[in-house]
Amino acid sequence: MNGRTNSASPEPSDERDEIARLLPAPADWDLPCEQYLRHKDLLMRQIDRDQAANPARPPRRLLRPVLLAPVTALALAGLLTAGIALNDGEPPAATGSGAATDMRPAAALLRQISDAAGRREAPTVRDDQFSYSATKIRAADLSSGKAVVGPLEDHELWLSQEPGPLEKLGLIRSGGATMPLNAELGDTGGTPAGFSRPTYQWLSSLPTDPDRLLDHLYAKTPRIEGRQRDQAVFEQIGDLLGQVMPPRTAAALYRAAAKIPGVTEAPQAEDALGRRGLGIARSDEQNGVYTEWVFDRRDFSYLGHRSRLTKDTPYGKAGTLLDSSALLQSAIVDEAGLRPDGTKA
Repeated sequence: MNGRTNSASPEPSDERDEIARLLPAPADWDLPCEQYLRHKDLLMRQIDRDQAANPARPPRRLLRPVLLAPVTALALAGLLTAGIALNDGEPPAATGSGAATDMRPAAALLRQISDAAGRREAPTVRDDQFSYSATKIRAADLSSGKAVVGPLEDHELWLSQEPGPLEKLGLIRSGGATMPLNAELGDTGGTPAGFSRPTYQWLSSLPTDPDRLLDHLYAKTPRIEGRQRDQAVFEQIGDLLGQVMPPRTAAALYRAAAKIPGVTEAPQAEDALGRRGLGIARSDEQNGVYTEWVFDRRDFSYLGHRSRLTKDTPYGKAGTLLDSSALLQSAIVDEAGLRPDGTKA
């Protein structure tokens, strides 16, 4: 499994679509046409759709709840130019030939994280319930052509656990406003459970053998032009972290991640709140984007993520923050808009 290569050439994509994904828009939050990963971006997909429907509206900043992993890395795929050098102190990007050596400490840490995840109690989740996550997010605004890091923002997300397909997916609260999440554009009849809407039941259906799970991820993760295949799968796993999921699934995901070439430890990992923890990372040399996951040093629970540039690009210098998150809480609740403590949004 460690011998995976990037021999498969990526499917072509329209650069205008890539640019549009960088330009979130206002108002109604209807899901866009794109795809996946960042559950892909429930939020980004939604933003894409709104932007396409209202091209004259001025763009806003990137927004995305924690369960959507590094969205900026995907949005920049194919747009970042070759860089100069890494900042001093930046973790070196792993290469294919060095992956086996680099992965040894990372694999050991991921086994510990996997073991801890596998020991957690499995919740009881009904189809009529909702997953809830509360997150702090800091992201760069790329609409000016330069990465301008914005303030830390609060996000809350409620996702229906019905197997679907669904037209109404849940709710999102951002910037003090609560808005509905609607089906992804192009999903006739609604959005089914899957990477873009990972329900507990769907997560339970994933293989729990790490090798089989990794094969599944490589087969199902959408291809993005200009993006390393290994990086895409690494970030696809990252998109699922922090959610309420079956312990066996969580354990398998971490062991599968350990088999991806180029995965390393990140000694200086920290989330959007500056919480330092145990880090697992991978660098996409093609895009010049470095993504790390952060875990609590005591119980190995997921804290958040951070992505930054490793090369000088038109958007910013090496080391520039692209986005980061800090997971505050995840739970199962009985209705959209209801928090675990019983209060309503």
